[in-house]
Amino acid sequence: MFILYQRDDCQLCDQALAVLAQARFPDFDPVFIDGHPALERRYGARVPVLRDAGADCELDWPFDAAALAAWRHPDP
Repeated sequence: MFILYQRDDCQLCDQALAVLAQARFPDFDPVFIDGHPALERRYGARVPVLRDAGADCELDWPFDAAALAAWRHPDP
């Protein structure tokens, strides 16, 4: 399960969404951190952040299609 942590009215978040669409990234759940104190503390200065809940890892912005592919399929 993938989660994109983001904020309302966030240009970087909009750019991340465009990269995800361009890379044809699989379905993910958007989570807006605004108004959630724990999420704001954890992600406030880092959004957008893409999280792979199954693998318990995160990818911070900036990323592109190549970085997404490498993150999803790391070399052994």
